[in-house]
Amino acid sequence: MRLPIIASLALFSSAAWAEAPWGKVDLPAGQALHEKHCTSCHVRMYGGDGSKMYTRDGRMLSNQLELLQRVAACNSSVNANLFPDEEANIAAWLNQRYYHFDN
Repeated sequence: MRLPIIASLALFSSAAWAEAPWGKVDLPAGQALHEKHCTSCHVRMYGGDGSKMYTRDGRMLSNQLELLQRVAACNSSVNANLFPDEEANIAAWLNQRYYHFDN
């Protein structure tokens, strides 16, 4: 009897994740974290202020979940040691500033 209840709860939580992958966020914190942990690498890669990372032709992200996954991958690759809620703050700020994904 407990297994169906647990399975149902898991389905509801994953559906909520799919709708809003970053949940409640702090956009100003996301911007500050981005400036601290992301900008210098993007400037090295693209020059200028590094924003071309998000505005270039052929960018590979197409939805909120992919953006959150990309931020998590970057966090791991540069050893920024960000917590998931901090990754979510960055992803949400990037979405507001550059991507404007609805889903």
